[in-house]
Amino acid sequence: MPPAIPTEDVDEVEEAPHPRLLVGVLAFCGCVVAVMQTLVVPLLPHVPALTGSTPAAASWLVTVTLLTGAVCTPVLGRVGDMYGKRRVLVAALGVLVLGSVLCAISSHIGVLIAGRALQGAAIAVVPLGISIMRDELPPARVLSSVALMSSTLGIGAAIGLPVAAMVVEHYDWHTMFWASAALGVLDVLLVLRVVPESPLRTRGRFDALGAVGLSGALVCLLLATTQGGEWGWGSGRIVGLFVAAVVIGLVWGYYELRVPSPMVDLRISARPAVLFTNIAALLVGFAFYANSLATAQMVQEPKSTGYGLGASIVVGGLCLLPGGLSMVALSPVSARISAKHGPKVTLALASAVLVAGYVVRFYTSHSLWLIILGATVVSSGTALAYSALPSLVMRGVPVSETAAANGLNTLMRSVGQAFCSAVVAAVLANLTFRAGGHTAPTLHAYLVVFLIAGGAALAALAVTLCLPGRSAAPTAGNVGGRGPKVLAQEGA
Repeated sequence: MPPAIPTEDVDEVEEAPHPRLLVGVLAFCGCVVAVMQTLVVPLLPHVPALTGSTPAAASWLVTVTLLTGAVCTPVLGRVGDMYGKRRVLVAALGVLVLGSVLCAISSHIGVLIAGRALQGAAIAVVPLGISIMRDELPPARVLSSVALMSSTLGIGAAIGLPVAAMVVEHYDWHTMFWASAALGVLDVLLVLRVVPESPLRTRGRFDALGAVGLSGALVCLLLATTQGGEWGWGSGRIVGLFVAAVVIGLVWGYYELRVPSPMVDLRISARPAVLFTNIAALLVGFAFYANSLATAQMVQEPKSTGYGLGASIVVGGLCLLPGGLSMVALSPVSARISAKHGPKVTLALASAVLVAGYVVRFYTSHSLWLIILGATVVSSGTALAYSALPSLVMRGVPVSETAAANGLNTLMRSVGQAFCSAVVAAVLANLTFRAGGHTAPTLHAYLVVFLIAGGAALAALAVTLCLPGRSAAPTAGNVGGRGPKVLAQEGA
């Protein structure tokens, strides 16, 4: 991969703002885009009646966000590395605003799906923010700041669910989309005011064919995964999509190994330090999402099931709130562990905490407070893991590819969540019984979900132990102790 080059003269290099202000703005942006991932979950049961659509069409409000997020995250990360991270960050936030406004002004299911697709594309803000932090912050602050930025994916998702539930229960449902648009506009203004544009760029031309190939493979894979339960896992459409994903992926990989400036540098991605980190990200994403999916639904099951608590949508969402707060508190703890012992140790500890959390979940499924405790333990493990993953990625890739590499790692978390959604839906749909005149999942179904998620966390621990030994924690560049801005100024 060609090296990064400065594109501005020394006099034109912007002075970085106060580190805390920069980190605060970027973390706020990350939380806002993460909220979009769970924003409509409390609304889904009501969408068919509100829009005159079907439950299958309503499910696309979640599916399309996952698809566009998966496609845009690595692509926009690469574009940011090449053409300016702040520029792409502002564009992604602008797309979020546009999508939110579309959802706010319409009750047509087609318009809502289009708006949700635009909202999903903004998840690329997280890897872009990580890359900006690596470029702009003093080396001593990079680790803790990146840990917080990465954790916003979990923090926003955990906080967004109860907030959206309260809006759905007490206000017109369009209100939450107007609020999303307002937050997006605020994000844009803050970024333009606070975040400087890095002078660091990656040489070469944008790999458009590589972007199309990667997008095609991801869409086929995730569409098959998310729609398998609806269309039938053995149906021609699902089998065809899986086959297409494999074929497109193989052709794409062959092409990427031969293009001078690839969309994804597969040689770097194949390094054990990067490969095992991305596999661990997929497994952690799976384990994290199972907690979110199972908790809110489990406490809302009617008491006639024998285990359900008959809680409201709001209570179901609030069960995840302590976990979101724990993620805020633990991101600096994770950074300190990584600084002292290395991010590999942090990720191993995180995986062990996830396993412990699902052990708690398995044995405490009848008491609301014990359910909240188990969910919070799982969230705590996720916080440690999400905080350590970018550090592991950054120590294995050149500074010029930070956004693209973290975009790929974020993508792997999304793929893990997609597989988790399919597995949880299949388990809860197939292990059912009649209770109180309606069909509901059995308690055994939820316990199976916890066992599978705990197994994924245990696999993440095994993969983490295969990572190369401890190396220096990443600084703002890992190049002779000098950050990218210093290198840019010297190059200029």
